[in-house]
Amino acid sequence: MISVNNFKYSIPTTIYFGKGQICHLGKAVAQYGRHALLVYGGGSIKRNGIYDAVLEQLRGEQVAVTELSGVEPNPKISSVRQGAQLCKENGVDVILAVGGGSAIDCAKVVAAGACYSGDAWDLVTNPGKIGKVLPVITVLTMAATGSEMDSFAVISNPDTSEKLGTGCEGMTPKVSILDPEYTYSVPKKQTAAGTADIMSHIFENYFTNVKTAFVQARFSESLLKTCIKYGKIAVESPHNYEARANLMWASSLAINGLLSDGAEVAWSVHAMEHELSAFYDITHGVGLAILTPNWMKYVLNDSTVGKFVEYGVNVWGIDSGADPFTIANGAIEHTRNYFNSLGLPSTLKEVGIGEEHLAVMAKNAATHGLENSFFPLNADDVLAIYKSSLK
Repeated sequence: MISVNNFKYSIPTTIYFGKGQICHLGKAVAQYGRHALLVYGGGSIKRNGIYDAVLEQLRGEQVAVTELSGVEPNPKISSVRQGAQLCKENGVDVILAVGGGSAIDCAKVVAAGACYSGDAWDLVTNPGKIGKVLPVITVLTMAATGSEMDSFAVISNPDTSEKLGTGCEGMTPKVSILDPEYTYSVPKKQTAAGTADIMSHIFENYFTNVKTAFVQARFSESLLKTCIKYGKIAVESPHNYEARANLMWASSLAINGLLSDGAEVAWSVHAMEHELSAFYDITHGVGLAILTPNWMKYVLNDSTVGKFVEYGVNVWGIDSGADPFTIANGAIEHTRNYFNSLGLPSTLKEVGIGEEHLAVMAKNAATHGLENSFFPLNADDVLAIYKSSLK
């Protein structure tokens, strides 16, 4: 039996959680710099008043502002390059991301690119080249990626059809403002996709071969049950503070090391979905919702069934006295049905994906350590999962 691995756990992010916590932003930014690059996506933060609240806080501390707007979902390296150049030209010394994971991920790599003399894409393909990183502060407006409390970022390069992860300790946000009311305006589809994203982060950590990581497993199950309970409520009642608050905190805890440290395993479904997003630019959580149940079905066998039984009994409340494979298959069915209840699609064809790029995507995905995942996968395995997800 594999023991719990040794690990170092450090979360240096200061979290201000709850209503009205934007009041701490000005002093938090001023603590780290006097000229901020404000990074955000579309116009939603202007329509809902968050933009004005942020600027008021910065003016109160006499922090100068340069803006990088229009950051895309699945943030592009072009936005990172633009942001890094703005930092160099304007003497920016602190990065402030206002938005969801896309804005925050972009901001993290901008923070590194601002201190790098070469092309920022180098820092994505080779994180070892990351040196100094400007301090990053975030105001979260969507619960999904957990980027507000981790050291990682994912950036897309349309020119090469790549979507890659990068990161270093210095990219971890110094301060994050988490006001659940700021997520009220998130559309239903994005709330659903965000819930699937949170659950996928938990699944990637939960399905591990480290058998004795009992604490991490129980944390994972409690967070999954939180998502299952509150994801549907948030979709149906967007202004339900309790639902938004629980989802927001679950998002942060799902990927800040609490679940993974001591129970490490290479992630499977994220590597596969990143290929979908790279080639088709689909919403990340949507791709995860499509792939996850099919990955579960594919890796279910005599050696893995025990973990699926644990999942079915502890998360979905399936009778522990039933046949193990009955429990396992029931848990997988519950997972698919839950995603469907959120209004998420079940097949790749529903999001416009056919067979044309599956083989090359499978080959690319298999290069990201899948041989070390919960159940080892190669390119042929990934291709089979893609094909099972078509219909």
